[in-house]
Amino acid sequence: MLNGFKMSMLSLRIRIFLSMIILIVIASVLMASISIIQFKNEAKEYHQERLDRKENAIKEHINYVLSTTTYPLTQANLPLIFKDKIHELADIHNLDINIYSLNGKLLKSSKATFSVDKVAPPIPKYIINLVESSVEKRYVDIKNVNGIKNRSSYSQIKDDKFKPLGILNIPYVEDDGFYENELQQFLLRLSQVYSFMLIVAFALAYFLSTYITKSLKTISDKINETSLNQKNEKIVIEANSKEINLLIKAYNGMVDKLEESAAKLAQSEREQAWREMAKQVAHEIKNPLTPMRLTVQSFQRKFDPNDPELKQKLNDYSKTLIQQIDTMTAVASAFSNFASMPAQQNETLNVVQVVELALDIFNEEFITFESNNSYIVTKLDRTQLIRIITNLVKNAIQSIPDEQEEKQVLVSVNEVENNVIISVKDNGSGIEPEHIEHVFEPKFTTKTSGMGLGLGIIKNIIENYKGTITFETELGKGSTFIVSLPIVK
Repeated sequence: MLNGFKMSMLSLRIRIFLSMIILIVIASVLMASISIIQFKNEAKEYHQERLDRKENAIKEHINYVLSTTTYPLTQANLPLIFKDKIHELADIHNLDINIYSLNGKLLKSSKATFSVDKVAPPIPKYIINLVESSVEKRYVDIKNVNGIKNRSSYSQIKDDKFKPLGILNIPYVEDDGFYENELQQFLLRLSQVYSFMLIVAFALAYFLSTYITKSLKTISDKINETSLNQKNEKIVIEANSKEINLLIKAYNGMVDKLEESAAKLAQSEREQAWREMAKQVAHEIKNPLTPMRLTVQSFQRKFDPNDPELKQKLNDYSKTLIQQIDTMTAVASAFSNFASMPAQQNETLNVVQVVELALDIFNEEFITFESNNSYIVTKLDRTQLIRIITNLVKNAIQSIPDEQEEKQVLVSVNEVENNVIISVKDNGSGIEPEHIEHVFEPKFTTKTSGMGLGLGIIKNIIENYKGTITFETELGKGSTFIVSLPIVK
């Protein structure tokens, strides 16, 4: 399930959240481990100190017995000296006491007679050597028997002249019940406290991770919204992190540079557009000027005042010149309309009715109209709406080859989600792929007539109403232009 899982796949907020939780869990485990070690060390020190205290007290008591006994202080007399006293000492100090000879043979024990082996095991030789070789003449042997730690202290018993008489052995069984109980109680309270802390940590980690990443999310959203084609807003929040403030500062700087670049680009595009426009205007004006020049030159060369058909020729020359002048006037009017659209004369109108009436000027019988609603009311300029329809329908008609047998242009008006959708679909030749991106450019046209300003003009009209115009086309099967205009009540 975790195959292919990467930490980088998680969001920063989740990573911060998990990091804080893992940190708290690790701290809890470390605290518990250190506590267990501390309790064990304290238990060890306690048993060692207790054994030392007991041993010192017993040795003082033994020295007192030796100083008051009437027996000569020899190793052989030790059993006689401590015949009864050893039980008294064991009862007083609540510990078993064994007295060995210097060569490790048991001389006297506080244990009951029946519990002592007839042949008690002697002290191991290495322990005797360790006792004799140590400065304090003492050694503590530690062994684990059935999981229970046993300590046995061995120290020399000396007479009043510090001459060794025997070896005192005090067996001591460590009872860790108290510390284990204390440790269990401590771990129980620790688990309760850390369980509560873990719940608080969950909530705190969630809010902290959300708080820390809030600024980053704002920056991320702003970056996603950033575009060269719109006015980008700067980030005005003051983050609680120096690094995030630097990031915000960098973003705001980028917005300034982007606006500067956009302004330069727009200026460049405008200059380019005007250059293209100037070239187009010059080209369109030259077209009628050439026949006008040829007409005038022909008139100049062939003029004969005595020609009986002079009047007819003058009329023909005049008609030719007037026709070319009309063409130049049409060119000038078209560019004028494109450069400055007339002010909108909005009125409340039924789009369905206006579009249907606009189609009446066309005589083609293959034009059909349909709508899912007979009454779609919005505020629009009637003239501009008619211009949109007539331009699109005219283009649709011209896109169908004359030799095509089955011709069809379908105009539909529908209301979709508070928008009026006008579509003009034809079954003409479609648009060449290399022409698709130039369809709405001012001078673009694939027709032999016209100046290619129609779609550019209606696109401006539609965008002035916050609408959109798109198209779908398939070569050899036709095109569909779709206009979407918001319904304004």
